[in-house]
Amino acid sequence: MSIAAASGDKKETTPAPEDSRVVTVDELILGCKCFIERDGELRQAELLSIVLKKGRKVFYVHYVEFNKRLDEWVELERINFEKPVIFPKPEVKKDTKPPKKTTKKNEKKQTPSTAASAATSMTPQPSTSGAPGDDMMDLDNLDVQGLNKDDISREDEIEKLRTSGSMAQTNASEVAKVRNLSKVIMGNHVIEPWYFSPYPIELTEEDVIYIDDFSLNFYGSKKQFERFRAKSTLRHPPGNEIYRDDYISFFEIDGRKQRTWCRNICLFTKLFLDHKTLYYDVDPFLFYCMTRRDEQGHHLVGYFSKEKESAEGYNLACILTLPQYQRMGYGRLLIEFSYELSKKEGKVGSPEKPLSDLGLLSYRTYWAETIVKLIMEYDGDHITIDEISEKTSMITTDILHTAGTLNILKYYKGQHAIYLTDEIIEQYEKTKKKKRRSINPDLLVWKPPVFTAAQLRFGW
Repeated sequence: MSIAAASGDKKETTPAPEDSRVVTVDELILGCKCFIERDGELRQAELLSIVLKKGRKVFYVHYVEFNKRLDEWVELERINFEKPVIFPKPEVKKDTKPPKKTTKKNEKKQTPSTAASAATSMTPQPSTSGAPGDDMMDLDNLDVQGLNKDDISREDEIEKLRTSGSMAQTNASEVAKVRNLSKVIMGNHVIEPWYFSPYPIELTEEDVIYIDDFSLNFYGSKKQFERFRAKSTLRHPPGNEIYRDDYISFFEIDGRKQRTWCRNICLFTKLFLDHKTLYYDVDPFLFYCMTRRDEQGHHLVGYFSKEKESAEGYNLACILTLPQYQRMGYGRLLIEFSYELSKKEGKVGSPEKPLSDLGLLSYRTYWAETIVKLIMEYDGDHITIDEISEKTSMITTDILHTAGTLNILKYYKGQHAIYLTDEIIEQYEKTKKKKRRSINPDLLVWKPPVFTAAQLRFGW
């Protein structure tokens, strides 16, 4: 049923009712929503892929209103055919009529681009009226995620963090790919991947693949893996150890010198970061790998990569704590180490944008704790934003954004000032009592690498 508008050619159409009915397995199609048994409960899920795997039909599903990393392959037995299945609405054909030609007389004056407008609003403008506050920086436009703030509100950002796998939906065709590995065994850990990674297609037929936690080589057969493990002598990442304390070590690996190892770590990372697209061209990057030691050797815990020469001033390109070591404080140590390298270089830096959902939350926590700790322990009467940036190697945009998020940034007498609230101070005292490990700069044995023009010339 459609109702024509009183004037003009536009039509307002009532939405068609959803096609919902009880079906058999042969009637299931991509995009339909059915109920899947998960953890003893029935949850509605959308079918993203239907394939034959080793002679049996399996379905890749996304649970409605749940994080994308919970997507999984399910067997036929887990689908409930007693409840109705909702089928996708048929696509409406778009009007393919060519646009009307315009003459110079009726051409409208172009307005500045959204990006230019945002950039202008972030810059304090000179006051023309003399009224107080006319030159205040618009802090709502500070963008530490590399996203257009006109397109996403705070509520939308929180919802995106909750239900998506990443805030970076930059490559739709890559993100849309279904997860191709079901289970990974790495050392003593059994890991369930979250996303697609372009491992060799023959491995996708295996129920489980084996990854050596020293070389990061991958095998579809346990026998192949054990034969390799018996011959391999590698017991740490193939680079220089630049930091060691009684808890962790850091190794620096050049992507140009250790291409196979660095490509392997990028392939593994892609299983847990859906926005990561680079996994082959590793020459322009340095990799800083954190390890834990035992009698067998140095086991990889996490890493971050860094461009050898970043035009945007990024001090970190990609960061990952391996899933088996998450929620143990290692992510914070990785972030802290990246800023310690920036301090050695005498530069300020920021992570490459956009960050993954977990990466963004980790950075926001680190920025907040670092800024509050610096202010609380500062001996002087006052400290400026630029001084905070110099002491922490954090760029001022990240500092202002964090202070705004904590609601401790005020505009007073023509300049921004940070005022710590009682709640913030109380939280700092609680954090101070916790025994938290940190990086000891005195144990860092490292000089900023210098590359010649030939060494920075990448290509194949």
